Amino acid sequence: MNEAALRRAVIAAARAINDSGLNPGRAGNVSARVRGGFLITPTGVPYERLRPAMIVRMRDDGTAPGGQLRPSSEWRFHRDIYRARPEVRAVVHVHSPYATALACLRRGIPAFHYMVAVAGGDSIRCAPYATFGTQALSDHAVRALRDRRACLLANHGLIALGDSPAAALALAVEVEFLARQYCLTLQVGAPRILGRREMRVVLGKFKTYGRQDGLRNS
Repeated sequence: MNEAALRRAVIAAARAINDSGLNPGRAGNVSARVRGGFLITPTGVPYERLRPAMIVRMRDDGTAPGGQLRPSSEWRFHRDIYRARPEVRAVVHVHSPYATALACLRRGIPAFHYMVAVAGGDSIRCAPYATFGTQALSDHAVRALRDRRACLLANHGLIALGDSPAAALALAVEVEFLARQYCLTLQVGAPRILGRREMRVVLGKFKTYGRQDGLRNS
């Protein structure tokens, strides 16, 4: 996508966050990588009021050209994720109810269900707590995302990565659903956690999960 299309895609993902019930009000943020930096939602602007020109363009070093709105207070972890993960094209951050409930317990999501592999590993980690918008929070998030496409942030929320804003949003929806299932399971009893050997099998299968690649069943 060119930059104009990416600006529209960021806005579409941001609006879909609220429409899907993942986020209240103006919480959360969305970004997309562009040449030399990234685009990110501005701070304090209701998503329904966003227009393409309001999306903030930031450089790789976290600075921004003048004449723009202020970026989301969480721009640091967006910048640092793009620095650490060259394959990532978009980042979505939400305060979704069930993922945040687990994050407030400082509890990640173990392999209670094989679909945990959708986030790239045999668990979805919970990063340690740090004040929002700080470098410490960014450092914790980057570590929790190592070899993963999603993580929880203690007493805060959820981060999901993707190759587009829509893909990152779709993963956030998947993780929130897993968080809900895990919370429900914990109400019934202690879940039986899948072992690492089984999760390695699942992760191997997930390399082609959901792909067609032009093939048809015979």
